[in-house]
Amino acid sequence: MALTGAEVTLAVRNTYAGAQTAADITTTTGNQNIHVAPLDLSSQESIAKFVAAWNGPLHILVNNAGVMALPKQHTSEGWEMQFATNHLGHFALALGLHDALAADGAARIVSVSSSGHLASPVVFDDIHFAFRPYDPLLAYAQSKTANILFAVGATMRWFGDGITANALMPGAIVTNLQRYTGGLKTLPEHRKTPEQGAATSVLLATSPLLDGISGRYFEDCNEAMIVTNGNGYVSGVAPYALNSDNADRLWEESLQLNRNLDYHD
Repeated sequence: MALTGAEVTLAVRNTYAGAQTAADITTTTGNQNIHVAPLDLSSQESIAKFVAAWNGPLHILVNNAGVMALPKQHTSEGWEMQFATNHLGHFALALGLHDALAADGAARIVSVSSSGHLASPVVFDDIHFAFRPYDPLLAYAQSKTANILFAVGATMRWFGDGITANALMPGAIVTNLQRYTGGLKTLPEHRKTPEQGAATSVLLATSPLLDGISGRYFEDCNEAMIVTNGNGYVSGVAPYALNSDNADRLWEESLQLNRNLDYHD
């Protein structure tokens, strides 16, 4: 995106690391309009501060942050940390930036999900593992399903505002995401470089081929096939992740959890 001349804001928890990355992007692309802003998606206060500081229209929002397979922990609100960070944080951020996105007239939201969603739907009756034994991978899986359902729900509500939203699977890439899993388990021949992993996000964010396309799930720069048996948890999209009733229920549940926040609904 920087190579196209876009003004890019890196919204990050670690602003020191963010500044190093921004400097590297500027050096390699010549683009001076790379900014860094503090944002912790597990903190509603941090999200509110980021939203309040935003000025002007927003053309592209890439909901890229994520944590995976965390040991059991909850936010101060009592929310399971993976669901709070991976879904509820992005949900609150997008709601807070809705007017900035609508002001663009043809804005796009890119929601980074995972093939891990194939391991679990959102368990609405026990999202935060109050009753069932905590399973870090199932908690991750339902949060990734929520990323796809958010794109479906946003499409139903915001398409008329000129906002499209799609979800994607980036692929298996060696990053700090796997710090709690003992490293990436995917066979080497099925792994991607960071550049390959970013390709589908960039496609959804920038390609004219996606004009007016919304509420869908992509992998390997193509729309994914619907699968009904888990498909080995490596590719495809589960029907429950694209179900409009599930998307509605998740949206309303997310609004209820964020009921004390003054965000556009």
